[in-house]
Amino acid sequence: MARSIDFLISYRIFKGLVTPFERTKAYRFGIIDDTGKVLKKSKTLKTSEERNAYTLLDRFIFNLKKIMKKVGLGGRLGSLAATTALFIKENKNYEQYKPVIESTVISYLKETKQYDNLLNEQGDVKPVYEQEPFMTCFGIDVYEKDGELYPEDKYENL
Repeated sequence: MARSIDFLISYRIFKGLVTPFERTKAYRFGIIDDTGKVLKKSKTLKTSEERNAYTLLDRFIFNLKKIMKKVGLGGRLGSLAATTALFIKENKNYEQYKPVIESTVISYLKETKQYDNLLNEQGDVKPVYEQEPFMTCFGIDVYEKDGELYPEDKYENL
């Protein structure tokens, strides 16, 4: 049961990372802006719809997205690749689920018509040959340097 819940939460985090702020319920309710900046504090939310649109997990994901953007992981595909690699690095048991995670996220992106935009957003990436990638997630090589994980487009600029 605990593994199922972990997997569900992981899926929600991945889904949240690829969903632009302006496509979230919190944005539609005016709780956040298109950069994730909080416009209404959670204490001031009045309706259950508003509270459901801005849960603790949503706040965590929004903050994670803003932090990742600050450290240069603003591209959604690169963010997904680094996040997937981080999950698997922390718990090797998730490695067996990597293909399922990737196919589920890609299916979701295709269903919501975000997949092509995500690929275009990533752009052309120069190959990095200094070392073997730590892992490849969503077709993006993820490299490890000084204990941190970087998608290939960020790694080449280090």
